[in-house]
Amino acid sequence: MVPFLRWLPAFVAFLLAPAFASAARDLSLPPDIPAILDHIYAGRRDLALQEVLQLQAQSPTDPLGYLLEAEVEWWKIWCTSAEFKYGMTLARHHDKAPGDAHYFELTSKAYTLAESNLHQHDAAQMYLYAAMADALAGRLYSLRGEYRATARAGVRARENFLKALALDPSLADADTGLGLYNYYVDTLSGIARVLRFFMGIPGGSKEEGIHQLQRAIRDGKLTPPEARFYLAVNLLNYDQRYEEALKVVVPLVEHFASINAGWMIESPTVAESLRAST
Repeated sequence: MVPFLRWLPAFVAFLLAPAFASAARDLSLPPDIPAILDHIYAGRRDLALQEVLQLQAQSPTDPLGYLLEAEVEWWKIWCTSAEFKYGMTLARHHDKAPGDAHYFELTSKAYTLAESNLHQHDAAQMYLYAAMADALAGRLYSLRGEYRATARAGVRARENFLKALALDPSLADADTGLGLYNYYVDTLSGIARVLRFFMGIPGGSKEEGIHQLQRAIRDGKLTPPEARFYLAVNLLNYDQRYEEALKVVVPLVEHFASINAGWMIESPTVAESLRAST
């Protein structure tokens, strides 16, 4: 495994993007988006898939519906690939499967639509869409062990996250992607850093990444659950900052427990591990 390529696509943690191609500050989302996100993270694939397909039918040139469908598919892949190892339940590897083609079709469709919209109008939201599409593609490449494809998708996603924030600094959801990028790139081993240099992958700062993830949790509209999820995992796995990680993950566990979420097995596992360590 090449560590830095393995973790680059995690900023994706994401996955999601705002609706409407507008240069206005902050995100303007359809009113049903919070419920759709809850259905995705609560493992209600049946409801979430129906809702995102309806979004696509209503707005076929908007990347949002395709990004959300890819997010639905991502967590199915994540759950079927997850294994308990080293005291943690995580998705560490995924063999190529027939369903992967549809997943990549969705990310490609979302990216193409974002690019088409950008040709008509320079908009922060569409740069965010494009970045999210690459992040979604990159994390499946990573899970399949395709590290060069992961790196290419990760670097292009980073560029578009930065363009989105340059146009609209209030887009806190972009900080989820940038925060994870900065965290992982700064966590690389010495050998991985040398490889990163020769591949031209931009550097990052772990502490800056943590601050960006905290901002996304506080101010984001679409990505706070995943920002919490990955920040808690990272603080536990890489930094052994147990008390901080517990404070980050508990609200996530409590929220999804309140809507009977059973699929997000990582969060309770993290919380239990953290409680045992503090």
